Amino acid sequence: MSRSLRDIAKQLSTGKTVNKTVPVKTREVTESKPVPKVQLIYAFNGSGKTRLSREFKELIASKNQNEDDGIDSRSKILYFNAFTEDLFYWDNDLEANVKRVLKIQPNAYTQWVLQDQGQDQNAIAHFQHYTNERLTPRFNEEYTAKDKDGNDVRVRAFSEVTFSYERGNEEVSEHVKISKGEESNFIWSIFHSLIEQVVDVLNVAETERRETDKYDLLEYIFIDDPVSSLDENHLIELAVNLAALIKSSESELKFIITTHNPLFYNVLHNELNSKECYLLKAVEDGTFSLVEKQGDSNQSFSYHLHLRQIIEQAVNEDKIERYHFTLLRNLYEKTASFLGYRKWSELLPDDKEAYYNRIIQFTSHSTLSNEAVAEPSPQEKQTVKVLLENLLNNYGYWQQEDES
Repeated sequence: MSRSLRDIAKQLSTGKTVNKTVPVKTREVTESKPVPKVQLIYAFNGSGKTRLSREFKELIASKNQNEDDGIDSRSKILYFNAFTEDLFYWDNDLEANVKRVLKIQPNAYTQWVLQDQGQDQNAIAHFQHYTNERLTPRFNEEYTAKDKDGNDVRVRAFSEVTFSYERGNEEVSEHVKISKGEESNFIWSIFHSLIEQVVDVLNVAETERRETDKYDLLEYIFIDDPVSSLDENHLIELAVNLAALIKSSESELKFIITTHNPLFYNVLHNELNSKECYLLKAVEDGTFSLVEKQGDSNQSFSYHLHLRQIIEQAVNEDKIERYHFTLLRNLYEKTASFLGYRKWSELLPDDKEAYYNRIIQFTSHSTLSNEAVAEPSPQEKQTVKVLLENLLNNYGYWQQEDES
């Protein structure tokens, strides 16, 4: 059954599913069940994960507005997604090419996390653990401001971050521009530190004994793909640590986690106990489906077979687009890993270099419009067909025999 993301958000928040397709003349049928502690959602990129997190946040915000009690949405929900990362951007000092600074856009979220909750040092420790202990972030210096009584006070702005790299021989590289993966890791580290504090505070059952009342109304933490650039070892470690943190939560706090990464999903699936698992899919008419699943992504979601089915359908209907090259490369990578090949390109047919260059061209992540690759030509679409048949015929994919 396909629905809007708003309807799916309502299901995740209430446990109620409205079935609009049953042959009942009088009214819609509503199924209801308790909302679990953790809801784990697996989806391919482009399936609506980030949009779902926004819909969920807006749904919770609208509930607060109806209460008309002055509570902002952050009091009920914390969420991490691509929009969280958009709060950070680089000033590359193009004139002098010396002082490269990661800027933080003025916003209530980072001020709350870093200044009000004092999570800067914890975030730095997490970042160095998952990257390199020699790579050190530094938030901008304190400045003098006036308090409400007119007195001078020292305030941390938390409006920018610089990074230095200690090489172990007393040489220090200042104002280093870190990689995109390290940047994403840094932003996640800030959020991860906040979650740790939230869980610790809410684990104190008596509200009057808690060190802060900031989280007393918090109901949900929504996490959308925090692992886009981690290597597999750190990805597994992060998943294990996140699962342990969730399991340590003794309050009524609910967690929703979405990811496109099968390894991250599988580790969380195996580590978490009280959970429900779903597959989120985008439908051609602009709606979405959320299908409850049992098992990890390899067992229940048939990850490889799902990729194969999508590409086969595109080939059969002559609807191959650029993103099918990405799916094809993904299928080659997963198959090569499963079979023990060092490189996925080793699975390509005879003219390996030509096929490899073609796939790389269509799966590059260029952000410049003048570098964008045009729609695949008929010959390029034929490449997808040939390479899919190569996998199916030569690398152990089960073939259904004609029973006629």
